[in-house]
Amino acid sequence: MFSFHSLQVEFWTDKPLLDMPGAMVEQNTQLTYGRRSRTWPDTWSAGAVLIAVLVVLPIASVVWIALTPEDNIWPHLIATTLPRYLQNTMVLAASVALLASVSGTLTAWMVTMYRFPGSGWLQWLLLLPLAIPAYVGAYALVDFLEYAGPVQTALRETFGWQSSRDYWFPEIRSRGMAAVVLAAALSPYVFLLARSAFREQSGGSYEVARALGAGALARFWRVGLPLARPAIVAGTAIVIMETVSDYGVVSYFAVQTLTTGIFGVWLSGGNAGGAAQIAGVVLLIVLLLVGLEKRSRHDRRFHQTARHLRPVVPMPLLGWRGWLATAVCSLPFLVGFVLPVAVIASHALDNAERWLDPGLIRATVNTLVVGGLAAGLTVLAAVFMVYGVRLSRSRGPRLILPLTTIGYAAPGAVLGIGLLYPMSAADHLIADLVEAGTGYDIGLLMTGSAFAIIYAYAVRFFAIAQGAIDSAFGRVSPSLPMAARSLGQTAGGTLRRVYLPLIRGSVGTALLLVFVDCTKELPATLLLRPFNFNTLATRVYEKASLEQIGNAAPAALLVIGVGLCAVLLLAHANRPVR
Repeated sequence: MFSFHSLQVEFWTDKPLLDMPGAMVEQNTQLTYGRRSRTWPDTWSAGAVLIAVLVVLPIASVVWIALTPEDNIWPHLIATTLPRYLQNTMVLAASVALLASVSGTLTAWMVTMYRFPGSGWLQWLLLLPLAIPAYVGAYALVDFLEYAGPVQTALRETFGWQSSRDYWFPEIRSRGMAAVVLAAALSPYVFLLARSAFREQSGGSYEVARALGAGALARFWRVGLPLARPAIVAGTAIVIMETVSDYGVVSYFAVQTLTTGIFGVWLSGGNAGGAAQIAGVVLLIVLLLVGLEKRSRHDRRFHQTARHLRPVVPMPLLGWRGWLATAVCSLPFLVGFVLPVAVIASHALDNAERWLDPGLIRATVNTLVVGGLAAGLTVLAAVFMVYGVRLSRSRGPRLILPLTTIGYAAPGAVLGIGLLYPMSAADHLIADLVEAGTGYDIGLLMTGSAFAIIYAYAVRFFAIAQGAIDSAFGRVSPSLPMAARSLGQTAGGTLRRVYLPLIRGSVGTALLLVFVDCTKELPATLLLRPFNFNTLATRVYEKASLEQIGNAAPAALLVIGVGLCAVLLLAHANRPVR
């Protein structure tokens, strides 16, 4: 029996293949005899499994540390701080989800279904808040609205008030303002997915609804919203996961959440087991969100009945209605992008000499080196793994592949726990063994360098690279690699000469997206960085935490500039097909 799909040949005869007339034997073909064959894992399959294990290992480490702590403080956490952490996290996540879903869905509906002044620009401008890390938006909002900021200063000068006792102003550093900042930074996730869903709907459905007497609100509630519900739920789930994993905003606004509890229990209390137990709660919440989101999409499916859909034709809004739509859709862009950029740029210009600060230069170099290495290694591993899974003769690697996406759902603080504790133990063991054998102290090789940060970045953002590469491989016609193999190319040669030239655009996109996310990552970097090692994100956090917004502004502006590159690429990739 010949099975060319698996490149394996089985024989039901004892006669050697070389003695059979006309037999052609490929050098890499596996020969097996007898009734049952033994299949040994090839290099590509084994490598794919190894990469998957390395990606899942930090999550497994968190679970192990949480279940086997040296000092079990779980009863103490339940009796004291954990309920407060959990309550604040749930309330904050629900508030951000509500604000972001309403804002993203409403603006997506408006720019898709109507034409009004600026609607053509707003469908792209509403993506720009993605370039602003949430913690940068928090620093800018506080600086703009605090007592010494321009807003309250102008109020006192206008009305003659002398102090804060003369007027009421909402508390800036509060849970409510934290929800506003996070919603402004994360609502583009809902907007992007909802806009795509509205665009893909048939214009005929709305024409029928209009002919039956349905008004604008009825068309939204009864036609548009139900069809776009899976996309909106998916975007909202991303928003909730990002909110649960946030550290920069909640720390700056003094909101005690599960993420701040991880830092407090570990760094202040020195209890890695307790921190891992809190991290386990965060991970459980995230996994439940992922499961609920997938179940919601599974239970409701919508299909188009026409082969060629009639696109949605935007209706013009004239007069005051058009300008009202412009104002409503401009608000998220102004709060989420214009305000932070204006405040940060103003401080950067007022402190121009800070651009030559040696600390800023070192942080920029560290960011480029660490982010570049992490992006390169992540994409390389993703290419190897996806290709290895496609070549695999067994189901094991295919079953493991979805598990590698769990790293993106895991917050950076959780990964920090899962990496630092076992790496630190391994570092000390290696150092002790080398010193015992040679008398030379080599120091801490992993935790004493940027290795741990690079590893954390690779695990955290492996899903981004894996998704882009897997999609690119799927677009390559199967006949091309089959032809290459029939002409004598090995698996590695087929990858180099067929696949890589065809998917280099997707590889470049994956490199850029992973690098941008590495540049903005804060919690994992704070936990894993060596002593006196700063990236742009940690420099912004340190300076802003000391109320030195002027010193933080140049680094924050650089982070925003890097984020803009990814947003522009995302906008280019999501242009409507004409």
